[in-house]
Amino acid sequence: MSVLVLLTLAEQTAPMSDPSPSSSSVSGRTVLWVSAHPEPESLTGRLRRDGIAALHRHGHTVTQSDLYAMGWDPVVRAENLDRRGTDAPVRVTAAGRRAQLEGAQCDDVAAEQEKLRGADAVIVQFPLWWYGMPAMLKGWFDRVFVSGFAFGTDPVTGRRLRFEQGPFRGTRALVVTTLGDRPASIGPRGKSGELHELLFGLLHGTFAYTGMAPLSPWALPSADFTDSESYAAAAQSLARRLEGIFDEAPLPYREQFTGDYTDQWELQPDVRPGETGLSVHLR
Repeated sequence: MSVLVLLTLAEQTAPMSDPSPSSSSVSGRTVLWVSAHPEPESLTGRLRRDGIAALHRHGHTVTQSDLYAMGWDPVVRAENLDRRGTDAPVRVTAAGRRAQLEGAQCDDVAAEQEKLRGADAVIVQFPLWWYGMPAMLKGWFDRVFVSGFAFGTDPVTGRRLRFEQGPFRGTRALVVTTLGDRPASIGPRGKSGELHELLFGLLHGTFAYTGMAPLSPWALPSADFTDSESYAAAAQSLARRLEGIFDEAPLPYREQFTGDYTDQWELQPDVRPGETGLSVHLR
């Protein structure tokens, strides 16, 4: 893969810098790096180690959740929703919320939630398998991002905790992914779908929904053909993105409660009239 193609995908899709005071020139931020790959010596593993080293060079603290190394249990079960257990039929959302609000979530979930609470930014790294996250990573979101923690309704104020009112307001989120497709196939006219739309469920439906500020994803296509030269270019490209993680302008997804949407959560008729598709949800 040429360096030019790599830079086009991984860097030129990033929004312009955000001149806000949350500048990466200020060291000492905490970054949570969540990764899902079974092989430590894989391309994913190498990028994780080099990416974490780049963050350390800029003075940031990195906490990790290497899900395969941890032996993370991705399957939602009655016994890992609430450590007290129940013989009643399980309503997943209600059971997770009850355990969360009553301090009865399982220890592994509580530990991951504590990492998230302490993070100024979250890196979610995975190989794109069948156009989605590995099951291990999906199960991490399923078990950790429960009602009462990542979304829901404030039990005191009744405030809806989502999008601009989400509990992770101010936390930045970056996807780092590798995929087998050719670079053009995830471009605007690619057969696999444009990258931001391909990852819409994660970028908008998880990150933005919970209040995070999603950044444009970093992607390495044709990953199975990465040689030493193209890896060096990839690692350098990723390091540059990580250097600016607190400067970069997030993807401008629309807020939910400021007038763009009806009470049925559909765009108002006067907002980009006649247009459809996922891109209409970007300002």
